[in-house]
Amino acid sequence: MNQAATDKAQRGLDLEKVRADFPILERLVHDKPLVYLDTAATAQRPLAVLEAIDGFYRKHNANIHRGVHLLSQEATEDYEQARLKIARFINAPSERELVFTRGTTESINLVAHSFLRPRLQPGDEILITWMEHHSNIVPWQLLCEETGAVLKVVPMNRDGELEMDALAEMLSERVKLLGVVQISNALGTVNPVMEICQMARQHGIPVLVDGAQAMPHQAVDVQALGCDFYCFSGHKMYGPTGIGALWARAEHLQSMQPYQGGGEMIRHVTFEKSEFNEAPAKFEAGTPNIAGAIGLGAAVDYLQQLGMDNVAAHEAQLLAYGSEKLAEVDGFRMIGTAANKAGVMSFVLGDIHANDVGTLVDLHGVAIRTGHHCAMPVAQFFGVPATARASLGIYNTFEEIDVLADALQKTSEMFA
Repeated sequence: MNQAATDKAQRGLDLEKVRADFPILERLVHDKPLVYLDTAATAQRPLAVLEAIDGFYRKHNANIHRGVHLLSQEATEDYEQARLKIARFINAPSERELVFTRGTTESINLVAHSFLRPRLQPGDEILITWMEHHSNIVPWQLLCEETGAVLKVVPMNRDGELEMDALAEMLSERVKLLGVVQISNALGTVNPVMEICQMARQHGIPVLVDGAQAMPHQAVDVQALGCDFYCFSGHKMYGPTGIGALWARAEHLQSMQPYQGGGEMIRHVTFEKSEFNEAPAKFEAGTPNIAGAIGLGAAVDYLQQLGMDNVAAHEAQLLAYGSEKLAEVDGFRMIGTAANKAGVMSFVLGDIHANDVGTLVDLHGVAIRTGHHCAMPVAQFFGVPATARASLGIYNTFEEIDVLADALQKTSEMFA
């Protein structure tokens, strides 16, 4: 980041400028200005990301690595520079520890199949928490079915916070991996991941962190966290869809077998035997999402220019205001009241089904998410079929929360 950008970031977000960076915010929905409160599902993209992707296809489009012509060399340079930017963004020791994937889900599956599966025996345990996204539940269930391992779940309380004493009791030599979400997409809970990693390390248990919701909201330092694997998705952090990454400790990547076979991940192939490449190439079979990686690199540049401390402070103010404002709506009940939360407000509105709530506020131009948010155990825990969820991003304003509150109040009155 240059000095001018650094000085600007230190002064806080210029919200008017930030909103001008997102062209989609200019459109109307049902003849109303768009109020986009669904960033936890997917963030909108700033011009810098759109232009980076467009610029690649217009000027540099070619397949990467091994090409001797100029376009291939340019594309390779841009792709690998994106890897370096992202690695530095999370304070990875080396960019060679960062593997591009399609996103958090593929990253977790890669760890499940390449790291954990060869190490599992019947009776071994995999530990996850009650608030996990399905992508951090289902891969482990599949492994348990294949190997005879057992999936154990750390409980949470009615505020949506992990029961840390229970976690401590569940850690043992039988646990071969602990998977934990850093910020719950369904509740907004910010888990004490650093403390959890320290606890696991005392028992020699590797930790995988689902960082999909953390990356757009706060600074992430994988070395400070002390985890073994960190997974995230580009589209949550204002980058393209279909791109994400896995960070893993170098010693793990070295010991892991490839997740997929094909081009690029090999060093030498005969019909008798194949010799695999080094990481990260070993885990990036075939032509990758080159434009996606470049777009994600541009998203990282954009977030760094804003300053992650500024991003976190802005969203904390919005969350505090929104929590108070929405509580005034008739029938409103927040689901997830942890003391440490990020910009997610999941709620129920009286006896009105969440889908009806979402449909009706959409008529006011307000985009929220409804359903179980790919975290069905959370909905089951709180005894609700679904929730409505307003999730915050860098472009949201207090006025937009007022629009949501007004739309919810009118919806509540319709069913009174």
